[in-house]
Amino acid sequence: MIRNILFGIGGVLALLVVVILFRTFNYGGVPGDVREIVLPEVPEFDASIAAEHLSEAIRFQTVTVAPGDPRVGQEGPWLELQAWMEETYPAFHAAANKETIPGGFSLLFTWQGSDPSLDPILLMAHQDVVPVNIGTESDWDAPPFSGAVQDGYVYGRGAIDDKGSMVGLLEALDALAVSGFAPKRTVLLMLGHDEEVSGSGASAGVELLKSRGVSPIMALDEGFMAVENNPLTGGTLAFIGIAEKGYVTLQLTVTAAGGHSSTPPRNSATVRLSRALIALDENQMPADFSKPPVSTLFKSSASDMPFTMRMAFANQWLFGGMIEKQMGAIPQANAMIRTTTAPTMLAGSAKENVLAQRATAIINFRIHPNDTEESIIEHVKRVTKDIDGLEVSLGRSGIRGTGASPVSPMDNLAYGVLYAVAADSSGAPVTPGLVLGATDGRYATAITDSVYRFMPAVMSPEDLTGFHGTNERITVENMGRLAKGYAQIILAMDANEE
Repeated sequence: MIRNILFGIGGVLALLVVVILFRTFNYGGVPGDVREIVLPEVPEFDASIAAEHLSEAIRFQTVTVAPGDPRVGQEGPWLELQAWMEETYPAFHAAANKETIPGGFSLLFTWQGSDPSLDPILLMAHQDVVPVNIGTESDWDAPPFSGAVQDGYVYGRGAIDDKGSMVGLLEALDALAVSGFAPKRTVLLMLGHDEEVSGSGASAGVELLKSRGVSPIMALDEGFMAVENNPLTGGTLAFIGIAEKGYVTLQLTVTAAGGHSSTPPRNSATVRLSRALIALDENQMPADFSKPPVSTLFKSSASDMPFTMRMAFANQWLFGGMIEKQMGAIPQANAMIRTTTAPTMLAGSAKENVLAQRATAIINFRIHPNDTEESIIEHVKRVTKDIDGLEVSLGRSGIRGTGASPVSPMDNLAYGVLYAVAADSSGAPVTPGLVLGATDGRYATAITDSVYRFMPAVMSPEDLTGFHGTNERITVENMGRLAKGYAQIILAMDANEE
């Protein structure tokens, strides 16, 4: 009897091992519906010239701090940058019609195609940059607005975000105009002026295109690139953003009688508020690995994962809890799999010996495509329902109050072209991904269902710390990659039909 039981247990275990291994070896690979694209020949690009042009663009201090920037009297850097563009890229300016989008200093270029039956492509970048934190200027290896070219890098605010992309696009477009290229498919270039604070310029530009009945076959903006030493595979992996997270801010408010701190009550307003924050921290929004873009991210990169990691993702029915726990401990990975909860601002009493009558906390949520603003509010209320006197309200939602973007398709011409360019520019596997921040591209979802966030560059984890940080920089080599890659995208989209 015992022998039969042991044989039975052994048989079940053997079957379990077979199932796990079978699923592991059959998990992943390139999605079968990604179109194969042969990339066309493009003009030769000199990376050092592109780098020098980026250096010049960085010196224009197009810094935005608050919605409404640039304010009256502060528009000088934007106008100077735009004059520099016209002087530096004369062939493209001669080939395309330039207009200033109403309400600011955003630009829309239209390079008219010969075939009006073909939907245009929309290329996007932005002119503005974030400020440098006061007192940190000396921490930079080169002054942040010098555009210094040293040790194989271009240093300066905007090198990655987003003047590198802007200059790369202009390099590609000008070279194509010089070569005599005449597009069949209209090429639109939109350069926002205030992406870092509101994106009102891009929003107005999209509304302008919508009013004209323009529906691009693709919109392409910043967001992702190939990343070396990435945590999923340990090697280089090229990411194409097919969606981006949304943004909403809630305010938690607890009211109490207040009074003198010499006779404090138990369970004061600040204590109850603290309990609410702890409850939200310990009860995060749920993770979900079953839907794109997260599910496709794991599958597309699986063949390059370490075996044990691939086994875990292939058998989430068994290892799902372990995956969520491990990814949840890494901020970047945690942000990829769920809506994140970030308490950012607290307020209470105005004096150290006065009890708070009104304690508030501002909590910023970055919305995953699986969630909505309504589901987040419901989650917060459910988790904090036992906190007496707690009110949950929309507060300080500010300039980024928007839901997650739709997930763009991967079975169309646009993704096929980007996939081919990403592979060519990086020599690495390519996977779709979820952009964690906000881009101007989110507005383009109003006129096309194919919005992507990708720049044809290869960056290290150290390079990526420059986003909004110290020592923002991009390699000279990447400036050559950007110019070539954008030219490949333009020509490949022109040479193929959906």
